[in-house]
Amino acid sequence: EYKMPGGKLVVIDLDVREDHLAHVQLSGDFFLEPDQALQAINRALEGRSIKLDDDALADVVRYALPPGTVMYGISPEAIAVAVRRALLAEAS
Repeated sequence: EYKMPGGKLVVIDLDVREDHLAHVQLSGDFFLEPDQALQAINRALEGRSIKLDDDALADVVRYALPPGTVMYGISPEAIAVAVRRALLAEAS
């Protein structure tokens, strides 16, 4: 979980399979338009290496967003932080 400063709660649930993200599910109290943006983010993160840094993870999210996506209370950078925190929790 990550509470974006000035934003909303961002939650990532995931598994790790052979050093790659699996079963990625983004949730939280933010808003995305269009609705397809949520699935696009989940699909984009699926299978990515756990070794990607925050900038690379944010870029993965940014480039996966459908044209015209509007993000309320969330950002690609916040999603990257939530992924990193989920990975730390998964490792412990």
